[in-house]
Amino acid sequence: MKTTIDIADPLLAEAKQVAARKHTTVRALVEDGLRLVLESERDRKPFKLRDGSVSGNGPRPDLRDAGHEDWLRVVYGDRA
Repeated sequence: MKTTIDIADPLLAEAKQVAARKHTTVRALVEDGLRLVLESERDRKPFKLRDGSVSGNGPRPDLRDAGHEDWLRVVYGDRA
């Protein structure tokens, strides 16, 4: 399939040099690069957030119904 891509001039110039040195085409280099990226994506395991929960009975009784400002005062004290 034909498509058009914009490549920065310095990058294209370097790609042409590499292609000439390897006796191949820029198209082949682009396809190889895409294959590498797609392969690494397939091999990547999905991110899984570890369970960081802690045991306990929730917040202390005086903070169970506290609002955001109350929590800021507890956490930051006079710096809030």
